[in-house]
Amino acid sequence: MKAVGYRESLPIENPDALQNVEMERPVAKGRDLLVRVKAIGMNPVDFKVRQRAEPEPGQIKVLGWDAVGEVVATGEGASLFKEGDTVFYAGDVTRQGSNAEYQVVDERLVGRKPASLSDADAAALPLTTITAWEMLFDHLQLERQLAGSITPSDDVVLVIGAAGGVGSILVQLIKQLTGAKVLATASRPESKAWVESLGADFVLNHREPLQPQIETLVSAGKIGSVTHVASLNATDQYFDDYVAVLRPFGKIAMIDDPASLDVMKIKPKSLSLHIEFM
Repeated sequence: MKAVGYRESLPIENPDALQNVEMERPVAKGRDLLVRVKAIGMNPVDFKVRQRAEPEPGQIKVLGWDAVGEVVATGEGASLFKEGDTVFYAGDVTRQGSNAEYQVVDERLVGRKPASLSDADAAALPLTTITAWEMLFDHLQLERQLAGSITPSDDVVLVIGAAGGVGSILVQLIKQLTGAKVLATASRPESKAWVESLGADFVLNHREPLQPQIETLVSAGKIGSVTHVASLNATDQYFDDYVAVLRPFGKIAMIDDPASLDVMKIKPKSLSLHIEFM
């Protein structure tokens, strides 16, 4: 089968950074499914793995985890799907990825592709959606309500990087499944319009100091104090703002990789810090 992978971590400008290769088609064993890949999604994890995970000498690493495809074979222990099913999934970072004609994936990581979505649209969802869900309900522990019968709460969620992949899903989940208000950051007119279309209650300009913008909304009675922060990028840059605007016992969840954070700053308010890694 054809695949795209790398043999060593090189700058992307290097012509050998990614290579077209021929590989043996994998075999589904145990609870694995063999999937003929129809569409893939790309995420920051592809870049991070390529930079940090050097393949064994003589081996090639195939990137890509988000995928949509057709099940063409099942392992002897698989029971949740059958040949011909169209599925989507985020895969497993420890195994070969989806940038190939075929991929094996544990059926317990797989879902049926929604019929309402194209292959390309569905392939863009798994990693960002699972990350957003885990951050929102497992880490930040917002109260989940029934869609269509939402009771407003006093929760206020600050979403940094709301126009990105995870942020776009987060804003929608908050508005569809919780009673919280959403403060979203954006700066370009098109980004601002995008997060507003997703349901953000207020949009903050991340190119300006955040704390004064939030304090203006609080003093005007438009929101209460921030209760939760979803920090999707630049956590080290905004960490002091989080500490300043969060109410006591507030929660911060992050997905980026700051070099360092002074966590003692969160002690006076008994804030909690959570790291999400899907």
